[in-house]
Amino acid sequence: MSIKNLLKSLRPSVGISNESVRERWLEETLSSIPKNSRILDAGAGTQRYRKFCEHLDYVSQDFGEYDGQGDCAGLQTGEFNYGRLDIVSDISSIPQPDSSFDAIMCVEVLEHLPYPDRAIKEFSRLIKPNGHLILTAPFCSLTHFSPYHFVTGFNKYWYERHLTENGFKIIRITPNGNFFEYVAQEIDRMPSISKRYSKNKPTLLERLSIYVLLKTLLRYSKKDSGSSDLLCFGYHVYARKD
Repeated sequence: MSIKNLLKSLRPSVGISNESVRERWLEETLSSIPKNSRILDAGAGTQRYRKFCEHLDYVSQDFGEYDGQGDCAGLQTGEFNYGRLDIVSDISSIPQPDSSFDAIMCVEVLEHLPYPDRAIKEFSRLIKPNGHLILTAPFCSLTHFSPYHFVTGFNKYWYERHLTENGFKIIRITPNGNFFEYVAQEIDRMPSISKRYSKNKPTLLERLSIYVLLKTLLRYSKKDSGSSDLLCFGYHVYARKD
């Protein structure tokens, strides 16, 4: 086995849980919504979380214009298949009557909206009294899905302000990851980013340095005490309509 592959196999388990933790939270939160409730997946994209809504009356919405290539800047998916969307519209103007839904989820979408607060206002219009709102978005993000990337991320104070102003009560707001986990995630990107933007491949010494840094960050993360207030992957928010 080459040194490169050996280091890859020994990679410390830090900075890799962003997506898996979010998916577990979504599955648990969605499972608590009463059976047959009507839920809107706002900005559904490829509808990847539909699988957690089999007990619900699921409705998908998206603007449907991202093609996987975008303007070729930043991080793109290459391919993108929406499937069959129930509603194709602007997320801030969804053609449904007031109080149409028992629940709305909006997962990793807000950063792609030029006016994300308008989406929160629209959700308030669409959700029934005491209905459920499930939100996630990055705290800090690299350019992705451009040109549809307008906001790099959201602090918990953004949710507290805009949800309260639009008639929601926050039940839980939970950080995903912490400072050390986030830094590890970005260090892990260095080989691919350097290859693309600086035309360099990491040397053996540099790969060893990355390994040592990740080991250090894992040790720090295991003893973390509140660094998510400074930086994290993002927040998971569960709110109810007053």
